Amino acid sequence: MAGKLKDKKERFCREYLIDLKAAPAAIRAGYSKRSACNIGPRLLKEPEVLERIDALKRERIAQLNIDANYVLLRLVEIDQMDAADIFNADGSLKPLTAWPAVWRCYLSGFDMAEMFEGRGDEREMVGFLKKIKWPDKVKNLELIGKHINVQAFRDRIETEDVTPTTNREARQSRIKELLTRGRHSDRS
Repeated sequence: MAGKLKDKKERFCREYLIDLKAAPAAIRAGYSKRSACNIGPRLLKEPEVLERIDALKRERIAQLNIDANYVLLRLVEIDQMDAADIFNADGSLKPLTAWPAVWRCYLSGFDMAEMFEGRGDEREMVGFLKKIKWPDKVKNLELIGKHINVQAFRDRIETEDVTPTTNREARQSRIKELLTRGRHSDRS
């Protein structure tokens, strides 16, 4: 960077990283609310501001140790989530402590309600209603497909002959193979 940004612009750059919204970042940085809608977008056109925002993003990425591989690995973990991992053979839920970490980390929602029969003092608890919402696997696969450029969502694709398999280990092996092939094609 050619020179150090003035304090207000530096604050704007740091505030912009919070939500990636120019006007709110300008307000938080100390610009007036009335002019923030104009100043924020204008600041994002200044090369030194863009350069500083990029530098701050790189610092954050290095600090968090998150890169494209990290994101892709998380997407693959979500894709491999199997509902059988959290249910007992009778269809009841296993205790939360028995769930694999991937389920505890990526579960989108969990609602639980007590179920009663009867009314007033006569009512009796008969069980629980449990609702589980897991991540959208189709969206997840779409993100993986975009990342490794398999073009899986085009109208017509030429593919090699691959026999579908229900074997989990074979699917995992195939995913790793595709990921490796994608990395090698990105380098060419």
